[in-house]
Amino acid sequence: MSNLIQRTLSGAVYVALVVASILVHPIFFGVLFLVVSILAAREFMWLRGADWFLRIASMKASALLFAMAWWVAFGEWNITWLMPLLIALYLVIVGTTLISELFRKAPDPIKNWGDFLGCQGMIALPFALMNGLMMLSPYILLALFILIWLNDSGAYCVGSLLSKRKGGNHKMFPRVSPNKSWEGLIGGAVVAIAAGYLLEHFGWFNALPALGECRFIAPMIFSLLVVVFGTLGDLMESLLKRTIGVKDSGKFMPGHGGVLDRFDSILLATPAVVVFIWLLML
Repeated sequence: MSNLIQRTLSGAVYVALVVASILVHPIFFGVLFLVVSILAAREFMWLRGADWFLRIASMKASALLFAMAWWVAFGEWNITWLMPLLIALYLVIVGTTLISELFRKAPDPIKNWGDFLGCQGMIALPFALMNGLMMLSPYILLALFILIWLNDSGAYCVGSLLSKRKGGNHKMFPRVSPNKSWEGLIGGAVVAIAAGYLLEHFGWFNALPALGECRFIAPMIFSLLVVVFGTLGDLMESLLKRTIGVKDSGKFMPGHGGVLDRFDSILLATPAVVVFIWLLML
């Protein structure tokens, strides 16, 4: 099977699963993204060169953080004992993982602490925060993904087209990602912001509080935040891979690389839009 067919098929399955999980039922969403957060934590710790103890601890902690956030958003609160149990288990895993460096005689325990806590902040937390967007409105979470996909596609198309002109493109961070250009960034932003305008027109952002007298202002800012922080998240993952000299974060998706390669833009875009919505609601 050619690489193009592989990429097309795996990409179609990826998009279909994400869209279906958001629109069908919170349990479907919870199961899918629980698995995704675990795999993303595993890939991050592999990229950092962590041993199996830290990888497993990070995967368990990431799963519990996502489960706690999902339970806050969608759980049956008549089961009063479950949330305290999840919190206790999470704190036990975090505490024992950090304390274990006193006894494991690892060559660089400070690095191990940083890798574990970095995984929780950079990987586990953004996936957990998706539950808040899903609880507010499934269409807002779906808009986040659609805007990221359109930003990536717009940036690629515009950057590729303008690269053929005399002088080529103006590179953004050639040391980190040689193919990204300022022209592509602008092109992706125009596509994403235009899409945000259309999504607001069809009522996808109705759950957002209005900002001023124009109902389109908040969705436009939402779209711009997705473009800026989604691009930065992509660049951060590229920096991590380039630093250790690998092309992909894994081989989970044929033709696309690992889980982090597909969800890297989410890592900063999700916290950014969550903070923005929280400020709107104050």
